[in-house]
Amino acid sequence: MGKLRAMLPLLLAVVIALAASVGIYRWMQHTKTRTPGVVEAPVVKEGVEIALAMGDLPWGTKLTREMIKFVTMSKDNLPPGTFHTMESLEGRVLVQPVKKNEMIIESRLAPENVTTGGVTAVVSPGKRAVAVAGDKVIGLAGFIQPGNFVDVLVTVRVKEGKDSRDGEEYSITKMVLSDVKVLATGTVIEKKAGGTEPAPVDVFTLEVTPEEGERLAFAAAQGRVQFALRNVLDRDTVYTMGVTVADALDAYRPRLKLLSREPETSKSEMPRPLFKMEIIKGSNVNRVSFDR
Repeated sequence: MGKLRAMLPLLLAVVIALAASVGIYRWMQHTKTRTPGVVEAPVVKEGVEIALAMGDLPWGTKLTREMIKFVTMSKDNLPPGTFHTMESLEGRVLVQPVKKNEMIIESRLAPENVTTGGVTAVVSPGKRAVAVAGDKVIGLAGFIQPGNFVDVLVTVRVKEGKDSRDGEEYSITKMVLSDVKVLATGTVIEKKAGGTEPAPVDVFTLEVTPEEGERLAFAAAQGRVQFALRNVLDRDTVYTMGVTVADALDAYRPRLKLLSREPETSKSEMPRPLFKMEIIKGSNVNRVSFDR
């Protein structure tokens, strides 16, 4: 009996050690199945395929299968107007640029009945697209890009008087269009007169009303056109009088007060100078005027 009591603590220790060993073994088996240092991605319960752009697509592009790819994304985080099949998107025309790996949504596409790409897809209703030939100076050395807004200035030679055969001829620079949207910029090869080698010519396509189109075409044909780039937030129209040679040379000159010569008058007709005096008596104040 005494020996059994002495062995009881030892047996209890053996049982506890076995239980601890089994628990540690199971824990180690569980950790071996996981890769150390890698956070497991959350499981997506429900996903759908979304159309993305394979590369940067400018506005006016007619979409083809080679321009579109599909990826699976969570349905809960999608904006409205996404596309899930190639058939619903192929042949549509972009009216806004799309970057690489960016979603293609309905708000960036022309209506379904528009099947031709290019400038015609982005011209606003009631407006017209008019092209003007220029150079790097007119285009501000490449700073004018599609989507910018510009003012159009023209420098022309005009004559004073109703009869164009008479009168003095002078030059004037005047702003003829304000806050005009640039639809496209590009370069064409134009063969110059005299048999010289063809040279590149910059072309700028502007969005104007029919009346503004007439004014722009006339200005480009009669004089030299210049663009003034506007701030994207500046929508105000400024009215100007135009600048002539005299106006330009008169800038930054000291302004002198010119006295116009009045017709001579007799001394009797000239007003006499008066003196004024205040006479104060107590609380009474009287003002008296008298001749010199």
